[in-house]
Amino acid sequence: MATDLHRPVNTLLAPAPSASAEAPEAAVRVEGLTRAFDGRAVIDDLDLTLKAGEFTVLLGRSGCGKSTLLRVLAGLDREISGTVLVPRRRAVAFQAPRLMPWKRVWRNVLLGLPGKPERAVAEQALAEVGLAERAGAWPRTLSGGEAQRASLARALVREPDLLLLDEPFGALDALTRIKAQQLVAELWQRRGCAVLLVTHDVDEALLLADRVLVMRDGRIAYDTPVALDRPREVGFPGFTELRSRLLTELGVEGGGRTHGGPGATADPDDGASGDGDKTLPEAAAPSGPARPPSRAAAPSGPARTPSGQVRTENPDASPAHPRHGDPS
Repeated sequence: MATDLHRPVNTLLAPAPSASAEAPEAAVRVEGLTRAFDGRAVIDDLDLTLKAGEFTVLLGRSGCGKSTLLRVLAGLDREISGTVLVPRRRAVAFQAPRLMPWKRVWRNVLLGLPGKPERAVAEQALAEVGLAERAGAWPRTLSGGEAQRASLARALVREPDLLLLDEPFGALDALTRIKAQQLVAELWQRRGCAVLLVTHDVDEALLLADRVLVMRDGRIAYDTPVALDRPREVGFPGFTELRSRLLTELGVEGGGRTHGGPGATADPDDGASGDGDKTLPEAAAPSGPARPPSRAAAPSGPARTPSGQVRTENPDASPAHPRHGDPS
C-alpha cells in the first residue's frame, strides 16, 4: 500500500516493527500532530494509528477538532506540525454531496480521476450504490439520499485504501439515514478498506464501528473496541452499556438512562452539525462495511487513568476481522 507523507514536520516516525501474519498493517499512523488557528491549538500533539480494514468512528463535541483531523488525513490541510502517514489512495465525503450541477451524475463520479476513464467505470460504481439507472441524470433531479449515494460512488471509483466520512448522513431524514448507514456497512465489508467516520451520533457509531474514539481538547481522550456481533441493533446485549459509557465520556449526564434512538447525539449543545470547520469541495466518498459476526464479549468497564492520557478499553484487544482472524 503506497503511503503519502505529510510533513511540514520536525521528526519522522521510526519504521514500524514488522507485523505478524495475524496483525493487520496500519493504514494510518499519526504522531505528535498539532494544528493551530490564530495561535490556538485545535489539534494538540495527537497520536493515532488506524488498522487496515478497520471501521473507526470518531466522536466529540463541536469544535474539538474532529473535522480538522479528517481534513489533515485527506491531505486538504497541510499547515501542521508532526508526522502523518496515510495511503495514497484515499477518498473523502462530506455532509453535503458536493455534486457539480452542470455535470451529469456519471461525470460527477469521474471528476478528478486521472486520464480519461470511460463512462462504464462510473456506471459500475453507481450500480454498487444502487444508482445505475440515474447515471445520466442531472444532480438537481436527485433526492438527498440519491445525491449522497452518488457522492459515495465518487469515492468508490477511486478504489481507496482509506475512506474518510465527515458526517455524510447528517442532512438526511431518519429513514434515508438508516438506509445510508446500511449501505456504507455493506460497501465497507465488500471493499475491505479502512474507514474513519466522524459523527455526533453515538448510536450510529455503535451500529457501524469496530472501534470508537472520543476526541477532547485536541487529543484522543478515549478509545474502545466495539465487540458486538454484526449486523447490530440498538437493543443488542452490551449496546446500552457501551452507549452509556460513551455518553459519559462525552459529558452527557445520565446518558445511559434515556434512550434517544438513532440520532442520539454526542454533543448536548449541538446535535446536528459538525465542528463547524468542514468545507472544501474536494469530496470523494466513503465505502462501508458490515463485518461478519464477532463473538467477542462487549468490553468491560473503562480503566481510569490520570487526566490528559488516553483511556482505552481492553487496550490489548482489537475487534475480530474476517480477514485477520481473532483479535491480535
